[in-house]
Amino acid sequence: MLNFKIAIVGAGPAGYFTAQAFQKAQSDELSFSIDMIERLPTPWGLVRSGVAPDHQKIKTVSKVFEKIAKEPNFRLFANVELGKHIYLKDLRDQYDAVVLATGASKGRKLGIPGEDLTNSLSAADFVPWYNSHPDYVQTQVDLSCDTAIVIGAGNVAMDVARILAIDPSELDPTDVAEHALIKLKQSNIRTVIICGRRGPEHAAFTAPELRDLPKLENTDVFIDPKQIEEAIKHIEEMEEVEKDLKNNIEAMKTIAEHEKKGVPRKLEIKFLSTPLEIKGNGKVEEIIFQKNKVENGKVITTSETFSVKTGLVITAIGYNSIEYPGISIENGRITNIAGHVEHNVYAVGWAKRGPTGVIGTNKSDSNDVVDLIIENLKEPKASEGITGLLKSGHEVIDQIAWEKINASEVISGEIAGKPRVKEVDWRQLISLGRS
Repeated sequence: MLNFKIAIVGAGPAGYFTAQAFQKAQSDELSFSIDMIERLPTPWGLVRSGVAPDHQKIKTVSKVFEKIAKEPNFRLFANVELGKHIYLKDLRDQYDAVVLATGASKGRKLGIPGEDLTNSLSAADFVPWYNSHPDYVQTQVDLSCDTAIVIGAGNVAMDVARILAIDPSELDPTDVAEHALIKLKQSNIRTVIICGRRGPEHAAFTAPELRDLPKLENTDVFIDPKQIEEAIKHIEEMEEVEKDLKNNIEAMKTIAEHEKKGVPRKLEIKFLSTPLEIKGNGKVEEIIFQKNKVENGKVITTSETFSVKTGLVITAIGYNSIEYPGISIENGRITNIAGHVEHNVYAVGWAKRGPTGVIGTNKSDSNDVVDLIIENLKEPKASEGITGLLKSGHEVIDQIAWEKINASEVISGEIAGKPRVKEVDWRQLISLGRS
């Protein structure tokens, strides 16, 4: 029986689905010992620190991750950082294959004047702030203005806008960060505008996210019916229309025609608007947009501009992968060919393909890369893996320690009537794992 040692760096969905693909590929002749390495003291990646707190159903995928972690060939090494506690070159020597599932966590920039003003933020800082990520507890967010602008036309932009526009009492029964909930309850924001550069037919939202919007109890949602009519015309001119696009436009049409409740909180989705400049004296005060139009399926700019007075701008226009010693980044992701980086190093998930797709997309992606790895495996290495690389005394959060943290958060949640109360302090997380 051949047993190969596999290191997976990153304990998010892509990492777990990679572990699962290896587990499923085992046979009488072939087995794998899987070590999953994670920088944070907690696993699950964006399922824990990215999925919006009012979307608890999506987080149930963590049950699948826990099942994968229970297999005898799986070990978790959390609180271990690549490029600080261990290095890629050492992992490469110690393992038969190293899979980078390190995601993409750096927010892309608009590249416009005024982007660095106070209260111009990236969703890459704002989302982990309200989701209890220990690195983002101190993110400064000023919610004292009445209008917030969210730039982007994908599900992240939608999450950000919804969290700003929702009546915070609707977040009480969720696992939203306590520090964020306090701030949101004091927020003066009553109008949130999502601005997308392209038309409704190009938006990257998914239909289930759109269909959820009219369900907000204390917020009216607006889309200009004219923009939807235009988009429907453009779609009718297409030779082939994807089902997802049809569903999206249908959901947007429903929102545009949906009867309004006449409540003070408003969320508007505005298309064909490109941000040109953020203005303000040291702090965001106004944003200038250019109006666009669609001709022959292409978005073209016009000479018309408009401005919106605002005190908060959040950009959600995608993410780039973070560089660390031994890898190169191009177009915001780890340089790779079909997941192969170099030698016995591979990439999966957002690190491989950029920030596209939903959680489930990582499953087929990981399966493909694991097939490629297995094809390339030759003779197993004789080595001790990560245990020989870590300095003695380095505190690792293993699966048992993580289960203690998890149980503690869930118990605190039961007392508070929430799914869990997440611990946000790094040292406290480690001490919970130790208890």
